[in-house]
Amino acid sequence: MLFRSTEMKKHRSQLLWRCVILISIAIGAPSVQGMEYIPLPSGTLNSALARDSDKLGQGPIVISAFSMRETPVTQKEFAQFTATHPQWQRRKIPRTFADANYLKNSENAKPNSAVVYVSWFAAQAYCESEHARLPTWDEWEYVAAADSTRRDARNDPSWLQRILGWYAQPASKALPAVGGEANVFGIRDIHGMVWEWVDDFNALLVDGDSRSGDDPEKLKFCGAGAINFQDRMNYAVLMRIALLSSLSADASTGSLGFRCVKDLP
Repeated sequence: MLFRSTEMKKHRSQLLWRCVILISIAIGAPSVQGMEYIPLPSGTLNSALARDSDKLGQGPIVISAFSMRETPVTQKEFAQFTATHPQWQRRKIPRTFADANYLKNSENAKPNSAVVYVSWFAAQAYCESEHARLPTWDEWEYVAAADSTRRDARNDPSWLQRILGWYAQPASKALPAVGGEANVFGIRDIHGMVWEWVDDFNALLVDGDSRSGDDPEKLKFCGAGAINFQDRMNYAVLMRIALLSSLSADASTGSLGFRCVKDLP
């Protein structure tokens, strides 16, 4: 009960601050002119993550068409955003919205490298300035499943090993410029650059039973009740879940950036 109460309070707090973000963007400066958004077709995702246990075994998740930024948001783009929305500058942002690491060492970073040390709140605010939003976990995983020729390469051992090889590398002190090889959708740097925020990062280990039932032990071992380990792709997925679910919305790290998405008419 204590776990559920804490999660509900976090969720309500996050909704409240999202309203504050929307208001601040609405009365603030003009929108940031961002990178190209790539239209993505609708499709299905056989997700390794089942957050609602009653949905297990009921087939793939349907992903509606949407558009996504071609690359992660860069240092230069985020600096332009904070210049026109000064409430998101390092010295002015309230600690409620970002921890002490926010925009750490940004002045020494390459302008065209992915922005890091950005909190969920700040990432969401940036996306709102482009009339966009952060992707959901399912949307991000749908795009991340693709390689340069296939929409879903997750059953290819060599592709999976390449992803896991990147995860095993120590964090780089200096990130390269964005603009790596595109996947089949035309999206670049979704692997091999930085981890990325998703909108529902703090709900990844909360399934339907944990929100309405009475057994918090189901969540005790890193979502054991929600993860299916029979698929070879699941270890990479688990690593992403472990990182994101360990964070709070004000957290900022040197290996975590973001990109935005838009709903299509």
